[in-house]
Amino acid sequence: MGLKIFTWVLLWKLAFSANDGFTFNGFNSANLSLDGLAALSSDGLLKLTNVSKHAQGHAFFSLPLQFKKSPADSVISFSTTFVFAIVPEYPTFGGAGFTFVLSPSKDLSHALPNYFLGLFNMTNNGKPYNHILAVEFDTSHSPEAHDIDNNHVGIDINGLISNQSAPAAFKSDADDQFKNLSLSSGNPIQVWIEYDGIDMQLNVTLSPLWGPKPKGALLSLPINLSSIILDHMYVGFSASTGIAYSYYYILGWSFKMYGEVPELNLSKLPSLPQPLASFEKSKALSIWLPIFLSVLVLVTAAILKLIMMRKEKFSELQEDWELDFGSNRFSYKQLYKATGGFKDKYLLGAGGFGRVYRGVLPASKVEVAVKRISHESRQGVREFVAEIASLGKLRHRNLVQLLGYCRRKGELLLVYEYMPNGSLDSFLFGEGKQALNWGQRFHIIKGVASGLQYLHEDWDQVVIHRDIKASNVLLDSDMNGRLSDFGLAKLYDHGSAPQTTNVVGTFGFLAPELARTCKVTTSSDVFAFGAFLLEVACGRRAIDANKQEIEQVLVDWVFANWRMGKLFEMKDPRLGEDYVEEELVLVLKLGLLCSLPSPSARPSMRQITQFLNGDAPLPPLFPDQPTCWS
Repeated sequence: MGLKIFTWVLLWKLAFSANDGFTFNGFNSANLSLDGLAALSSDGLLKLTNVSKHAQGHAFFSLPLQFKKSPADSVISFSTTFVFAIVPEYPTFGGAGFTFVLSPSKDLSHALPNYFLGLFNMTNNGKPYNHILAVEFDTSHSPEAHDIDNNHVGIDINGLISNQSAPAAFKSDADDQFKNLSLSSGNPIQVWIEYDGIDMQLNVTLSPLWGPKPKGALLSLPINLSSIILDHMYVGFSASTGIAYSYYYILGWSFKMYGEVPELNLSKLPSLPQPLASFEKSKALSIWLPIFLSVLVLVTAAILKLIMMRKEKFSELQEDWELDFGSNRFSYKQLYKATGGFKDKYLLGAGGFGRVYRGVLPASKVEVAVKRISHESRQGVREFVAEIASLGKLRHRNLVQLLGYCRRKGELLLVYEYMPNGSLDSFLFGEGKQALNWGQRFHIIKGVASGLQYLHEDWDQVVIHRDIKASNVLLDSDMNGRLSDFGLAKLYDHGSAPQTTNVVGTFGFLAPELARTCKVTTSSDVFAFGAFLLEVACGRRAIDANKQEIEQVLVDWVFANWRMGKLFEMKDPRLGEDYVEEELVLVLKLGLLCSLPSPSARPSMRQITQFLNGDAPLPPLFPDQPTCWS
């Protein structure tokens, strides 16, 4: 009996030996399939990304590997090791991350970048039919993915929310303690990923390059992969960039079925790209140096004069306390060059709030929008700048990223991520723009609601936006709604009461209680969101003085038509018949519910997102219910 078992195991291993693994000490002549941003350098370095933003790259071993003898069998034990390095665009803010992945297909073109990591999209995320097993090395803190921080390792099964994750670290054999690792340090890191098909245990272990493999794993997940992994799967890597990019490099890779993975020959791995070497002194320099010094003396006076003129031109206001916010501050010179001297041809918009210019930062080539706001009074400037620094930490797919600020004389300059499709109100009310269809509008509404829920409930502090309206909703390249303009926002800790403040905002969006209490709350933001919903559904501004008196206030006009059973007469006529009736009715009624005069009668943003996603029924409205302006 023992001889038969031995013979069966031997034959089984021989059957798989032709295609049971590989080892690449560098990737010259490696059998890989690449797509997206992925490419090979001339010296055999695998680059998963480049300087492109909101993009992805994939690299798979070209042949599928057999992980089961038959579909009904358990998954065979496997192990892999590879060496990677991440070099971010900014030291503390890089791309979305990369993964080691097992996939039933090499074609992941349907996947999205950013926090989807080039593996999933909004439709298939979390679905069991994906049959995806991934280990993520994540360098961004995405609330949508329930990330623990911006420097972690996680095990993902069929979706972007990790089944298990931990801050990047390795366990020291000397004291049995975890030592932190910075994934974005630019230093090579070695990884071991091992699945025991008998004990059904998945382990992930990290170590700095040249260090021994630690005895203790960073992640250890008991799991039966039989329902997740198919009998044949592709193995490889996926990487993704967001509003900033990172270079993701793989230096070497080894994979093995049913056995211990062969070690990489670290001395044969390709080198990472090095910064430009410092210039060596040349013999010519020693010859021309005396002449150069003589000329320098002659032109010093002219240069000093030019410097003084430029210093005055680019002078800015900076006090000692602002050193605490250095990473959030841009120089005026940077912004001046980025916008071509704030020329009118770069002007994106103007109004009572100031002017907004499009620009490209000289060093990084990042596109930005620069808002110039008058800020003559020094009272409260320190608190205002502190709030700007805090708001710069917000990270959500439906918020425009506030990158920083600059103070110069009597003005404040706010720097935002640039949105190529401009503001939503230009599509709703502007002439010459193609009308948005209902699907686009409903997608934008749900996106803005998600962003507001994050501000009100899901971030470290409560953020009251105070100026929600269509002109402050910008559209990115994919026509996603992104809430912008945090210049009026207020922050306070969860559980604490908001303080009295000046009433600011736009008439038609101001909650009635503000005139009495001067205290902004999440409920006052909900009121403004209600007016915004009606703007989007009706294609009309919240206040229109050109209309007849009964029609000037949009919320009252919608409420009156609802009482008369004519709610559909309020829909934007440019929609034609291309809309989903249930969704349009939901948005109109929800706009009225959010605009009720009593703050306690309005729903929270979490409830609103549940209504919009169909996860909860909308509470009823009553014909005798007063409106705000009744």
